[in-house]
Amino acid sequence: MNQDLSIINLLLHASFVVQMVVLLLVIVSIASWAAIIRKYFALRRMRTLNDDFEREFWSGTSLNELFASAAQNAKFAGPMERIFASGMREYQKLRERHVSDPATLLDGARRAMRASFQRELDAAEQNLSFLATVGSVSPYVGLFGTVWGIMHAFTGLAALTQVTLATVAPGIAEALVATAIGLFAAIPAVVGYNRFAREIDKIAIALETYIEEFSNILQRNLSANPGAAAAATTVAPANR
Repeated sequence: MNQDLSIINLLLHASFVVQMVVLLLVIVSIASWAAIIRKYFALRRMRTLNDDFEREFWSGTSLNELFASAAQNAKFAGPMERIFASGMREYQKLRERHVSDPATLLDGARRAMRASFQRELDAAEQNLSFLATVGSVSPYVGLFGTVWGIMHAFTGLAALTQVTLATVAPGIAEALVATAIGLFAAIPAVVGYNRFAREIDKIAIALETYIEEFSNILQRNLSANPGAAAAATTVAPANR
């Protein structure tokens, strides 16, 4: 009746396999929490940078000035600003090659922005697969530790002539600790994955909308100046 059934004491007297399972789950839990914290701040910074650039973009600043600012601020730019810079960079490269066809210029800029968008989306989704794996696998790893612990407990009880609840409880309890820690590792990972997946979907929709809006601006400028493609980089974006 005076047995110490605290989690630490149970783990100290658990079998080696259960101890290794619990150690693995603790390491995985720490890694998943680190990934959750990094992803939270990364997505928050991404949203802030996108909002700042979008306000500047629609403030009436010329595309040339925006592109120059994006080139100088490349290391600290947000996804939307990098997408804009990639489209303008491809547009200017085509113009330097004396391409004057508006459709070719617009298609080149759009393809460059799409490629940049995919790179930004891949970067935003980094570590999400790790969280998904932790959320789906950790309960089964903990269950494995529990099954093994129960097997070990009953094997030890086989040598006893009289089995009581007091003799069974410690072995069962130490085995169930593995399942509890497996759930402790899995639940935050699943919650974090679902939240971040929704946030990334919202960011992706905002970026795709911006690509279409910027493409429309380029198309309007090219249509208004069919004989002077260069004018597209000097006209400020029209208000939405």
